[in-house]
Amino acid sequence: MNDPFAAFRLQGRTALVTGARREIGRAIAEILAGAGARVAIHHAGNPEEAADAAAVVAEIHAGGGEAMAFGQDFALDDAGVALAAAVSAWAPVDILVLNASIELPEDYRSITRAHFDRQIAVNLRTTLELLQALVPPMAERGWGRVVTIGSVQQERPHPAMMVYAGTKAAQLNWVLNLARQFGGQGVTVNNLAPGAILTARNRAQMVAEGAALAARIPAGRLGTPDDLVGAALLLCSDAGRYINGQNLFVDGGRTAV
Repeated sequence: MNDPFAAFRLQGRTALVTGARREIGRAIAEILAGAGARVAIHHAGNPEEAADAAAVVAEIHAGGGEAMAFGQDFALDDAGVALAAAVSAWAPVDILVLNASIELPEDYRSITRAHFDRQIAVNLRTTLELLQALVPPMAERGWGRVVTIGSVQQERPHPAMMVYAGTKAAQLNWVLNLARQFGGQGVTVNNLAPGAILTARNRAQMVAEGAALAARIPAGRLGTPDDLVGAALLLCSDAGRYINGQNLFVDGGRTAV
């Protein structure tokens, strides 16, 4: 009998997961490692993030996998270029999961140039640099997977997240663009859009709004990072080889109502 899970296995593949030191990024990195991929764990480079990333690497190693941590502040000029070069020197990247992003909630009338520029740098400029550096080599090798982590905000923007929501909408546009360009070369490009996921970043907001929000979600609860890993593995493996240019909501049905 053939192995029904063979198409999900990632032995011999290398994945770069940005923002992988905790929460959604960590959960995705761990499922890819569990499927056999060598995983580059990106973090922003400060001591706290470096310690968290080291813990992820240690956990993957303890499970018999292979991983290495890479620090890079995405707000810096040429951050994507530097990260792509560092990881590629370790191993050619077959799977790129673009999870790292920042959101600075504030009324749109109060948005400063500094806050605007920082969100654009982290959420878009560095993303573009990574795509420019890593997708063409995937196409040359005839196999690649790109998964961007979007948000329900890309279609249902919160009034206080105008810049963040706008970057997620732009990211989805890039997914559609690249899917058309590289789909015939063995590379798939898709967007995985979480709904209301309980993370450290939004914990305070969820304390105030979580119950009311959960009542509007058909699943009846907030999501967790682990709710995303099945979809991520599908899109990063041969099991999802005919899925390209798609936006997949993992939101408990929130966008259906």
